[in-house]
Amino acid sequence: DFESRLVGVLHTQNDSWSDAVVCEKLNVLYGKDYLIEELLGLKFKISAFSFFQTNSYGAEKLYETVREFAGDVSDKIVFDLYSGTGTIGIIMAPMAKKVIGIELVEEAVMSARENAELNGLKNCTFIAGDVSKKLKEIKEMPDVVIVDPPRSGINPKALEDIIKFNPQKVVYVSCNPESLARDLKIFSEGGYKVDKVKCVDMFPYTYHVETVVLIERK
Repeated sequence: DFESRLVGVLHTQNDSWSDAVVCEKLNVLYGKDYLIEELLGLKFKISAFSFFQTNSYGAEKLYETVREFAGDVSDKIVFDLYSGTGTIGIIMAPMAKKVIGIELVEEAVMSARENAELNGLKNCTFIAGDVSKKLKEIKEMPDVVIVDPPRSGINPKALEDIIKFNPQKVVYVSCNPESLARDLKIFSEGGYKVDKVKCVDMFPYTYHVETVVLIERK
């Protein structure tokens, strides 16, 4: 029954000369302007322009690996940097003492807060702002830092601050091996070592790969 499975039909208008999907106006032609996806027993509200992994089965493998590498965080403070709509932070929250997420895009932060509320999570704080600037304003010290930066990698100032925080573990999720290699070299120079690496084939039959790296203090 197609109709029972169809959540909504949206029409976007873009009059600009661009091959990018820039939404100037969004019309709901049918149903809702969002859908609810479930990963690892948690629910996520996804709107048309929210960032969310397109391969849900692969995403579960990816986030299971993040949980595995982070280890026991029941009494630990976890930082989720470049947190987007809060997917990683929310997946870590049921296991952690506290999660603090930082994301530049304010709309994504609003979605993260909404998704935390949707799952009844009270130990999540999501902050809107530049990671390299907001890290300096946080008083809590992280035990575990999880980073999932854009293809350009971690901002150099933010990377310097992460090393200064001196967390026991850093879990790095990367979509770009080149920027990952550059940042791992800096972590190594800052007193850290690579302990584990796992690649997840999120986009079969393409050259793209998501890499999860566990970095620990030497």
